[in-house]
Amino acid sequence: MKRIYSVSVENRSGVLCKVAGLFSRRCFNIDSLAVGETDDPTVSCMTIVSSGDERTIEQIEKQLNKKLDVIKVKTFDESASISRELMLIKVKYNRSNRRDIMENCDIMKAQIVDMSKNMMIIQICDEPERIQLFIKMLQSISIVEVARTGTLALPKCRDMEG
Repeated sequence: MKRIYSVSVENRSGVLCKVAGLFSRRCFNIDSLAVGETDDPTVSCMTIVSSGDERTIEQIEKQLNKKLDVIKVKTFDESASISRELMLIKVKYNRSNRRDIMENCDIMKAQIVDMSKNMMIIQICDEPERIQLFIKMLQSISIVEVARTGTLALPKCRDMEG
């Protein structure tokens, strides 16, 4: 079972280390981690994706809430959220596979953002599963380098009742 934790923390040095330490000490796995400043420069948002059984997921939330630098912890599962990931992928290309790469980019709504005589960098922003699919689509081509942000997520919007 995967769970997404949106953790508001004090924006100061050492906080990321403390939170990561909490996971490592208890042998909890971090599938994805993305951290960035919010609209308030004194607060950062850590988006952590972790997996485990119901007890593990409950423990993670309880342990995060105990940390002094943690302001608020929100948890939600993938079906109740909108999640995105950004990836830059550098590939080698030649005359015979260039058209295939460009067609894959069109299909997946990815953009070629840099190009040389035999290499290109492609950018894609999509759901984590579709990022994985895009990598699989390009594996028959020579992938040189991959950089990914990790998952960012927000709970889906719900209209207020009443």
